[in-house]
Amino acid sequence: MSIEETQKPQVIYVEITEDNCDQRLDNFLIARLKGVPKSRIYRLVRKGEVRVNKGRIDVKYRLEAGDIVRIPPIRVAERTEESFVPQGLQAALTNGILFEDDGFIILNKPAGFAVHGGTGVSSGIIEGLRLLRPEARFLELVHRLDKDTSGCLLIAKKRSALRLLQALFRNSEIQKTYKALLSGEWARKKLIVTAPLLKNVSQGGERIVVISSAGKAAETLFRRVQLYRNATLVEASPKTGRTHQIRVHAASLGHPIVGDDRYGVDEVNKVFKNKGYKRMFLHAETLTFKHPVTEELMRVTAPLPTQLAQLLNHEEIL
Repeated sequence: MSIEETQKPQVIYVEITEDNCDQRLDNFLIARLKGVPKSRIYRLVRKGEVRVNKGRIDVKYRLEAGDIVRIPPIRVAERTEESFVPQGLQAALTNGILFEDDGFIILNKPAGFAVHGGTGVSSGIIEGLRLLRPEARFLELVHRLDKDTSGCLLIAKKRSALRLLQALFRNSEIQKTYKALLSGEWARKKLIVTAPLLKNVSQGGERIVVISSAGKAAETLFRRVQLYRNATLVEASPKTGRTHQIRVHAASLGHPIVGDDRYGVDEVNKVFKNKGYKRMFLHAETLTFKHPVTEELMRVTAPLPTQLAQLLNHEEIL
């Protein structure tokens, strides 16, 4: 990976605008100082090298419009576009815009890419989008999709839009509809699953979610769309937004999602993989909500990826 360092750094003073107001200081610095370890950022704040309005400040401080943030000299690693954003992801980010206005983007997220970088993941959708749009002053995820899930993903272009859209999610005013292919023949036509979900960590350190009375409330409506010989196509509409919610609730029905390596059935997944279908069949198909500014009713649909559409047409597999 090609990594170059910027020229000799100097003290920077940043005036906070509407785009960054109400953001925590640590999150502002992490976004601004890409490539700098979080531990080093927190240490700079503790030592008083980062200041707001010339005074020491806590990392939890929420920035206000007009604040002046002093950022000390610090070298920031820069990655080239070619090494940071794979060619396939660049094409998806460029051609996958389903809707865009001054406030937000709805992107047709491809499967196989994390929405953001993290442990073991150098970069994701949001980092790639920021790199491809260097002129953008603000780009933040409104919500998340699993790495192997495709479909509608909301990205805010303004902090004010981020707050409004997140409020819609909190108040269940954004309706999400997914398409999922469940293993086996599901006899029901419709069912609401309300099993509470608890985040857990397996012995191997892998994060999993389990059904537990100690977990958080979760609700998913499953509606059968088409019954096949060996699988069932359903619409899944989650009322809550818990981690892995649809995947765990589907598995609780005894019909986990085809291709789900974490909660699925190995024998079933192997049959589909041998036929060339190696991804999880979960697609965030539709978002329905009132535009947070114009109040226009919006319904945005991400077309089913070609591989998943082709699978549904292969009767010898299903």
